[in-house]
Amino acid sequence: MLSSLDRYIARLIALPLISTLVIAAMLLVLDKMLRLFDFVAEQGGPVSVVWRMLANLLPEYLSLGIPIGLMLGILLAFRKLATSSELDALRALGLSYGRLLRVPYLYALALAALNLAIVGFIQPYARYAYEGLQFELRSGALGASIKVGEFARLGKDITVRIEQSAQQGRELSGIFVRADSKRGRSIAVTAERGAFLATDDPDTIIFRLSNGTLVHDEPGFRAPRVLTFTSHDLPIDLPRIEAFRRRGGKDRELTIPELVRMGADPRQPLSVRNESRASFHFRIVEVAMMMLLPLLAVALAVPPKRSTSGLGVFLSIVMVVTYHKINEYAQDMGALGRFDPLIALWTPFLLFAALIGWLYWQLAHVPGGQPIGALERVFAKASTAIRRWFGLAGARRRKAVA
Repeated sequence: MLSSLDRYIARLIALPLISTLVIAAMLLVLDKMLRLFDFVAEQGGPVSVVWRMLANLLPEYLSLGIPIGLMLGILLAFRKLATSSELDALRALGLSYGRLLRVPYLYALALAALNLAIVGFIQPYARYAYEGLQFELRSGALGASIKVGEFARLGKDITVRIEQSAQQGRELSGIFVRADSKRGRSIAVTAERGAFLATDDPDTIIFRLSNGTLVHDEPGFRAPRVLTFTSHDLPIDLPRIEAFRRRGGKDRELTIPELVRMGADPRQPLSVRNESRASFHFRIVEVAMMMLLPLLAVALAVPPKRSTSGLGVFLSIVMVVTYHKINEYAQDMGALGRFDPLIALWTPFLLFAALIGWLYWQLAHVPGGQPIGALERVFAKASTAIRRWFGLAGARRRKAVA
């Protein structure tokens, strides 16, 4: 059972954790949304596919946002306890840092299990669905639209140009169509209005044209034949769309059990085994790192006495992001076979764990220990030197002007 103190710490952690997670996910989604809108517009696809693609990217963004949210949630909670002297009161009552870390580790265990489910099982399927939507956009399987005022190809032999479109493409006007065959036959049509109609054959649609002129020419004709019409149905054979590849074309589309089987299968090429092993160790080490975050957060949350500096918040984000980038680089090196994936990915983890262990030990077990105190003094001296330099430079410029 959780005590009132545990529930209090849980509430302090929950708000910044959820806020950070939501803000991080929104920033990543907004950054990607603009590029997806441009991509879908270039391919002529429906706007609704953007939301489907973003939904499939959410697991990947959550896997990045959950560790940062956990880190900042714990850090800001303990920073509030420290700056309000509540932490000193709790320590005076005999509560150790290990006791105070009970709730942070409950959060860490729950979020690590969630992150393992995301990166190990949910994200591979979501990534495959995202790649499938990209393929369908490029191939036209999502019903790519015809851009108004531009020539568009329907199949290999038909060119269409539309002057105006209304009712979301259901009413077209100012239409030009030209169809050519391999035998030299050509048909050119202009019409005031038109609409695309579905048929029982999924590979064929009807382009119904109204109030237009049709010009038919073949090699045997002395002169092209001209026909005016009030209504004319032009059948259009849709191009065949290749089936999308099976899941597993990329290592990010494989679940953790599939990566283990692929990495241990001697029938697979060495490059494939290296990629699978590197991806497996990358995912596991990213989840394992979350168990170190409570220690790092507490070590960086407690500022020196009479200090309200936010250096610990800044430093925590830098450390987590830097470690993630190092893991990405190590994964690439392991996938290329330059280093064994086990060594490439777990060596940075052990170094990171040793650094965090030292920071936490300094805070919790060394009398008067302050992990970021020395860094704050360095930053204070550096900022003072910078302000002094800018002050001297400004004084010299004013003297020169005078």
